[in-house]
Amino acid sequence: MPRVITDKCVMCGTCAETCPVEAIHPGDTQHYVNPDECIDCGACESGCPSEAIYPDTDLPAGKEEFIEKNREFYA
Repeated sequence: MPRVITDKCVMCGTCAETCPVEAIHPGDTQHYVNPDECIDCGACESGCPSEAIYPDTDLPAGKEEFIEKNREFYA
């Protein structure tokens, strides 16, 4: 999974608007990145005003749970 959205998401939708392949979808409390559609371009990360998006290999300490939360959303 190239990018992960964490609990810092404020549901503004900027990430979904900037994603060139429409790989980001809203959930009840945050947006999620579809790992099968994401091309790892970073457009969502650079466009996020709340800095909620990270590469899956560079998550801040304590945010690893969001990898699994994202996977479960698309299961």
